[in-house]
Amino acid sequence: MNSSSRIKKSFGEHVFDSLNVIFMILLCFTTIYPFMYLLSLSLSAGNISLTKIHFIPPELSFDNFKSVLSYSYIKTGFVNSTLRVVLGTSLELFFCLITAYPLTKKNLPFRNFWTGIVVFTMFFGGGLIPNYILMRELHLMNTIWALVLPNLVPAFSMILIRNYISSLPESIEESAKIDGANEFTILFRIIAPMITPILATVALWSIVGHWNAWFDSMLYSTSPENQVLQVVMRNIIQKGDVNLEAGSTTTTLAGSVNPTTIKAATIMITSLPVIAIYPFLQKYFVKGIMVGSLKG
Repeated sequence: MNSSSRIKKSFGEHVFDSLNVIFMILLCFTTIYPFMYLLSLSLSAGNISLTKIHFIPPELSFDNFKSVLSYSYIKTGFVNSTLRVVLGTSLELFFCLITAYPLTKKNLPFRNFWTGIVVFTMFFGGGLIPNYILMRELHLMNTIWALVLPNLVPAFSMILIRNYISSLPESIEESAKIDGANEFTILFRIIAPMITPILATVALWSIVGHWNAWFDSMLYSTSPENQVLQVVMRNIIQKGDVNLEAGSTTTTLAGSVNPTTIKAATIMITSLPVIAIYPFLQKYFVKGIMVGSLKG
């Protein structure tokens, strides 16, 4: 160990480090606390006292989850949300990639103009009523395409992918062309594997965005069977009791349960899939954001 590594920290540095540790502990606690509280409520029996804070259920019970999962529209909502996430994320990555790649070419005619058109959509939109009329006239109401097509190429995600591709050495493409590779081969077999961090980052945004979205489903899906899980969850939470209405039919959740614990169980059911996916994509997140936003 050299002498430079043995230099003692000053009192001010110790204070600064201590404050950093305390701040991070408080930040972690405020982040984890709501999740732990909801988890405790969701696993508690219906007679739990709501005037106390519980991190461990006083009486462990899975009746809340059974009650929520017994509601038929939870199952259809989960299927619809899963279909939306898979279809929406796959198409978004594909179309963002094939849109971003040509915009990295310096010899593309009017490249700045096309890029400006894309950026323009980040600040100006048609509005809610024109979008609704468009979906109706295209006969996309009550279809999954009404939830997927409007967000097919998010401008911000496409710009990040474009910048990331621009940061790659041009010699890679030149070598591939010498070997006889065409543009599609270069894009999907060479470029795409090299930009995995930004693709994973965009995929994570898309997954979370599609999974949490509910307003467009409420607008474009008039049938309860076509609603996504978040709309079903919203209906459960807004009712304030265990009687859920679907059209003119009233469905009562099974068991004797507390409305608050039912809400907690509903939130946990809708949150767990995204929480389970995030650790697998988190390692790409920082690298993808940094390179995609700063280079190009």
